[in-house]
Amino acid sequence: MSTTRMAAVVLVATLVAPAACTDEPSPRTPSPQHVRVESTATTPPPSTADPAAVGANELGVVPVLMYHRIVPAPASVYDRTPAAFRAELVRLARENYVPVTAASYAGGDIDIPAGTHPVVLTFDDGDRSQFSLDAAGRPAAGTAVSIMQEVAEEFPGFRPVATFFVNAEPFGAGDGLEWLAAHGMEIGNHTATHLNLGQSTPDQARQDILAQDQAIRRAVPGFSPATLAFPFGAVPDDPGLALHGAVGPAEYRYKGAFLVGANPAPSPYAADFDPAGIPRIRSQDATGPDAEHCSTVWLDKLAAAPSQRYTSDGDPDRISFPATSQQQPAARFGDRVRTY
Repeated sequence: MSTTRMAAVVLVATLVAPAACTDEPSPRTPSPQHVRVESTATTPPPSTADPAAVGANELGVVPVLMYHRIVPAPASVYDRTPAAFRAELVRLARENYVPVTAASYAGGDIDIPAGTHPVVLTFDDGDRSQFSLDAAGRPAAGTAVSIMQEVAEEFPGFRPVATFFVNAEPFGAGDGLEWLAAHGMEIGNHTATHLNLGQSTPDQARQDILAQDQAIRRAVPGFSPATLAFPFGAVPDDPGLALHGAVGPAEYRYKGAFLVGANPAPSPYAADFDPAGIPRIRSQDATGPDAEHCSTVWLDKLAAAPSQRYTSDGDPDRISFPATSQQQPAARFGDRVRTY
């Protein structure tokens, strides 16, 4: 019997591997009103530097944050207010995190300035509070995309990019995917019907994943989905079905499949990286059910043990880490490794 799969990353120093947060689908709601939090910009670090000078550790862990609805009156732990969402993005920007897409992370294509840290912002279910366009064709005020753009304007080194794991007819009417793709966002697969893959046959799993893969391709001509998030965090008996499957002549092939999880994800260059089971951290304040395992507390832990998080050396063709690292690089990256 398949059960929800939670990956654990073993960290040293003050970090501990926690229990899991769980995932539930969220009901649709209208877009919230815009809420603004004042902040001041910081100066991004130089784009290249000596690895030792910036404390590069490209075998360090990466926070992959999971969001659902951004609403003024949260109805569950899966909801965040616009103000709380903005505050979390501002914190990430101030702590020199740079957003990358799920596909860039899972594919080992991380190109960010020296001394900065990748973070992956992921949104499940295609709720209108995440993204909708106003009458002028711009992201509606108070939506996640609008807030990301505003924070990026305040912090020039903070990229307004994220991955949206969508089901059929995302954002209320099934539109907007072309706009997102054209503005650097990634469209990921969340199955066509929000199917519990842990309770499905292999044929059902392949068909539902492929149906959504093809729907995304139709909605965004020329775009190829590259990642999937498991609805409910439930993994099929054969986890590999999340990465590759075929129904007749049609097939899908993905770089990574994302769990619910409750801890940071390993570096994509680490030997223990599993593309079929990448953990995520639910965005949440330091209160409420399982809050000790979610974003606020984990960001505190990473800030208290900075050597454990992924820190870029500024060179996308090189993988730098200290010789004292307890993590090992995957053998296929051997020609790119540099220790110091």
